[in-house]
Amino acid sequence: MIGISLIIAYIGNKGSVMAGDKRRIAFFGEKINREKLEEGLYSGILKTYEEFTDKAKKLNISYKITEDANKIKSLENALVGEVSTRTTIETKRKRIYATTNGYKIVKLLGSDIVSSESGKGSIIVFGNKITKSLANKYITEFWKSNVSLRFIGDIFLKVLEKVANETPSIGKKHDVLIQQTKYTPKEAESYLDNLIKRDIKLLDKFREKLKVNLSETNKKIQRASKIIYEGKIGKISNIENKMLQVTLNPDVRAFDTNWKPLVKPGGDAIMFLSDDKTAKIGDEVVIENETLCLKNNKTRLNCNIILSKV
Repeated sequence: MIGISLIIAYIGNKGSVMAGDKRRIAFFGEKINREKLEEGLYSGILKTYEEFTDKAKKLNISYKITEDANKIKSLENALVGEVSTRTTIETKRKRIYATTNGYKIVKLLGSDIVSSESGKGSIIVFGNKITKSLANKYITEFWKSNVSLRFIGDIFLKVLEKVANETPSIGKKHDVLIQQTKYTPKEAESYLDNLIKRDIKLLDKFREKLKVNLSETNKKIQRASKIIYEGKIGKISNIENKMLQVTLNPDVRAFDTNWKPLVKPGGDAIMFLSDDKTAKIGDEVVIENETLCLKNNKTRLNCNIILSKV
């Protein structure tokens, strides 16, 4: 599971500002202990990195922290922020789309929208229990009315830095984006509706492509697991100089190096003698100690194919 951290968005009548940290934390281990560690981190019980690492060690949970996540981005005339939680089954996403005079918040399961809400102007905070609480505290402390979008960006950076000093669930690296367009509230709502439709469609296409790639990878893994490293391959059925025609056994087939099928079981594969020794029709071809050779005299053979069990 990958934990969320902190995104802050401002939506006003002159534009929008969005800021977010770049940290992601992936937890690995027994589910009940992983949930205990997450609860301690996201509730604020674990206030320092040292407390977090000590607790992880006691619970026998390993973790991976990265500081390169892009949680916010510019998309056409809007800013988009996303926090997500991934499991082995599905990805849960929460996104905010912000532009001048309007925002929409959508929750997605995979690429399906499960809920949405909208508004005209506000300050929105995405995060876990402790980061949201701290962020709201410091926004109230630092906020000034009638300031520029740039100054609001500076305030958000200051908030992120303060929160990062009080919980290890947020990193030290941050992004800030500013967007300025001219939309009335009604125009903003219409624009964001259309933008979200296009964006979700792209997400759906990306997920489908990912599924295809994963399927192909799984096929290659399954095929690789059947590569023959030890066993009988077939018998020589024809000889022409150093070139041998080997009839494969009923449980053996051949692929090229890109896993394109070449020879079916019982079909003829081409192999070559690798030294000055001779062979005769009927000699058995085997793989012994991961070496392709003749069974009777261990003469090595060469071939540019993958031999696999059916």
